[in-house]
Amino acid sequence: MLMSNTNRAARLHYMANGFRVLTPGDHVVCARSGASIPIEELRYWSVVRQEPYASAEVATEAMAPR
Repeated sequence: MLMSNTNRAARLHYMANGFRVLTPGDHVVCARSGASIPIEELRYWSVVRQEPYASAEVATEAMAPR
């Protein structure tokens, strides 16, 4: 029986120009807001922190000096 990736969080390895799927799924969870981000809509992440972000604003906040 084939397993469906629907409603399952993926685990990704984030690289400078893309990402590699480590565990299949249909979304990732934003590291700051907790929002579900469909894989095909994922545009923002941190290579250093290995975290996905829901928007440019959230990514900017995450990378701002504390």
